[in-house]
Amino acid sequence: MQKRTLLSHSNSLIHLSDYLYSLTRAHLWLQVLIGMALGIVVGILLGPATGWLKPEVSNIVGNWLALPGQLFLALIQMIVIPLVFASVIRGLAASENLDQLRRIGIRVVIYFVITTAIAISIGLAVALIIKPGTFIDSNLIQATLGSSQTVVPDGSLTRPTLGELPTKLITILPTNPLTSMVEGQMLQVVLFAIIFGIALVLMQPSQAKPLLDLMGSLQEVCMTVVRWAMWLAPFAVFGLLAQLTTKIGLNSLLGMAVYVGTVLLGLAILMLCYLVILSVFARQSPLAFLKSSREVLLLAFSTSSSAAVMPLSIKTVEEKLNVRPSVSQFVIPLGATINMNGTALYQGVAAIFLAQVFGIDISTGGMLLIIVTAVGASIGSPATPGVGIVILALVLDSVGIPTAGIALIMGVDRILDMSRTAVNVCGDLTACVLMNRWVTSDQTEQAEAIKQAL
Repeated sequence: MQKRTLLSHSNSLIHLSDYLYSLTRAHLWLQVLIGMALGIVVGILLGPATGWLKPEVSNIVGNWLALPGQLFLALIQMIVIPLVFASVIRGLAASENLDQLRRIGIRVVIYFVITTAIAISIGLAVALIIKPGTFIDSNLIQATLGSSQTVVPDGSLTRPTLGELPTKLITILPTNPLTSMVEGQMLQVVLFAIIFGIALVLMQPSQAKPLLDLMGSLQEVCMTVVRWAMWLAPFAVFGLLAQLTTKIGLNSLLGMAVYVGTVLLGLAILMLCYLVILSVFARQSPLAFLKSSREVLLLAFSTSSSAAVMPLSIKTVEEKLNVRPSVSQFVIPLGATINMNGTALYQGVAAIFLAQVFGIDISTGGMLLIIVTAVGASIGSPATPGVGIVILALVLDSVGIPTAGIALIMGVDRILDMSRTAVNVCGDLTACVLMNRWVTSDQTEQAEAIKQAL
């Protein structure tokens, strides 16, 4: 029964690889970069700098150009809840091996939580030092984006304090999971899925198999919708950037380069942390690791989907990094679901950036709440393109930052999505190598103990 379930799960992962190679053959990443460049050019031509169109006509044209982008966001938002629910459960129940789950499950989950907290802390620190929000005209941005959402006056903002954190934290438990799904409460959905998945692992395989098969089918349906959305990605990026440039002009858009550079710097620091972990704890050469994993990292960058490269990730760690299948087939699917450190770092930088743009001073309690919320939200982020920016709204809401600011960073999010996905996959591979090292050490210690006993 267990082997049949593993084979079924493997076939599901292989099916996802077809999507990966179809995207790479179509050079989707290149189309997106071309869409970004064309969107900026068209936005400049239609904007106030040239004076070719009247402002009201320019706004109308910009709104129509942004229609594919709005459709792209709508498709992703529509599918994010069922995809998160199915992915978390499938990740936890990947092997259905209770002994394996007990041996490395607790370790890998603790490792993921700790590294995610470190990642969000790096993001907050880099953003607070560089202050990317001060490089653009905040008054112009607020005037442009303020009409899309009512911004609460500074005096009435209720920012969380340290004393309020326990109450805030207890509210994330899903007392009514169906209500959480209907209302789009992502963190509650993730917690419910984790509890549900652990319960399935503890059940008899024959009893858990029907629900796992159902979750697999649900995951495939969600991936199909995501494929549809991804073919809109170049047009979505083109339209959103054109609309943004048309409204706020080139100077404000150039100010976004500092924000992009801040996120990329944070991701580079996180990547360096992974290499240090490999060298110190796993006794793995960083250069050898990068050489062995360069193909899967490049493909992750191209597709912006760690779920799509999951089969290649498993193949890479087993064949090139010498990780045993029992570890790789458990850690990689789980990591692709809950190990989103690059996404967490990005959410921290974005939250501080938008707080600086809107002139909101986040307290120490707010910082802690950003860390807690970003860790929970990134753990629940599905391994699909474009979802990080949708879940960012959860982090912004937690500390009273207007979610209207998402429109400002949406245009440049694609290149950041590609970068943070590569870092996410690197984190999965690092965790796999580290867990394999620990399991090997445990087995060596057990063998020595047996010898001494004899």
